[in-house]
Amino acid sequence: MVHYTDSNGFGGAEQVMLQLLERLDRTRWRLVLLHHGKPALARLVAGARELGAELRVVPRVSRPGELGRLPAFIRALRAERPAVFHAHLPAPLNGRYGLLAAAISRVPAVIATAHLVDDAPVRFRVGFSRWATGCVDRYIAVSEGVARRLRARLGVPDRKIQIIHNGVEVGGFPREVEPRFRAALAGDAERPIVLTVGRLDAQKGHGYLLAAAADIPDALFVFVGEGRERSALEAQARALGVAERVRFLGHRDDVPDLLAACDVFVLPSRYEGLPLSVLEAMAAARPVVATAIEGTDEIVRHGETGLLVPPAAPSALAEAIRAVLADRALATRMGQAGRARVGREFSMSRMIEEVTGVYDELLERSEVSRRARA
Repeated sequence: MVHYTDSNGFGGAEQVMLQLLERLDRTRWRLVLLHHGKPALARLVAGARELGAELRVVPRVSRPGELGRLPAFIRALRAERPAVFHAHLPAPLNGRYGLLAAAISRVPAVIATAHLVDDAPVRFRVGFSRWATGCVDRYIAVSEGVARRLRARLGVPDRKIQIIHNGVEVGGFPREVEPRFRAALAGDAERPIVLTVGRLDAQKGHGYLLAAAADIPDALFVFVGEGRERSALEAQARALGVAERVRFLGHRDDVPDLLAACDVFVLPSRYEGLPLSVLEAMAAARPVVATAIEGTDEIVRHGETGLLVPPAAPSALAEAIRAVLADRALATRMGQAGRARVGREFSMSRMIEEVTGVYDELLERSEVSRRARA
C-alpha cells in the first residue's frame, strides 16, 4: 500500500496520514510513503520514519510545467507494485498528477481523501471532474460539507464519494494538568487561558481572535502553530495593545497538556474540512467556541458541546468566550458532553475501520473485474 502527498507543510491532512500509518494492520499491509524531498514535509517524513513506514522520494509533479517528471514518478510507483494508492489532498488540486500516475500504473484501488475544498476558481471544474471520473475509484470526504463541495463545485459524481469523518483517540487527552504547568504558561494559576491550535494562515481567522482579545482583558490568549501569518499577527497584537496577553508558542509537541491547561478552546476559521484541533479539544473535555461553518458545525453542537458564532465577527467571538469563562458549570457540562460525543462518533477505531472497509471493497471489486476479463 502506498500513501502519497505533495503538500507544502504539516497540518490536519498530514496528521491523519500519520494516524493511518500508525494503526493500519501491518500483518496485512506493507506501508510505503511516497513524498517529494522538500523541507516542508520534514515533520511528516520524520513521523512516518518513526512509525516504521518505508519512505520513497519521488519527483514533485504539481503543475503542467513539471509533467516531464511524471515518467520517473510512474517508474517509482510501479516498482512498489501496490494494491492500494491512497492520496491525501489538503486542497482539491493537490496530488492530481500522482493520481494520474496511479491510474496509468493500473493500481487496483486508487483512493483520494479530500481534507478541504475551498473556493477554487470555476475554470478548474471541468478538468477536475475528468480526474475524478478517470483516475480515482473513491473519494473519501472528511465531512458532509466537503462532500457537498466535491459534488457542487468540482463535479465529482456522488457514486465516487464516501464520507468518513476524522477521528481521534480519547484516551490520549488527559482532562487534568499539573497546576505548575498552568502557572508557568499563564504566570498565574487562576488566570483564564484561551487556546487556539492551528497553522497561522488566513484561513484560520486568527486576526478575529486577536480583535476579540481586546474585549477580554483578564484572559491570556495562547496561539499554537507556525505559518506565514505569524509576523502580521504579532504586529496586530501590538497595534491592538494586547501583546502582553498573547503568547505565540509556535509548534508544540505537548498539545494534550496545553488543552488540559486551557479554560476554553477557540477556532475562528473562515472555512474548514473537519478540524482535528476541535476533535482533540473535545476529547480533552474542553468547551469549544468556533465559527458556524461547514465541517466545524458537524462536530460542535451549539449549546451542548460548545458555542458557534458567525465567521469574521470578533464581537460575537468575544461574547461567546466571555460566556464560557463566566460560567464554570456550563464550561464543564459542555466539555464532558464533547468528550462523550467524540468517543461515540469520532473515534480513531471507527475511522480506521471505515477506511479499511474502502480498501477491501475496492480490491474485491477489482478482483471480480479481473476474473470477468479472464
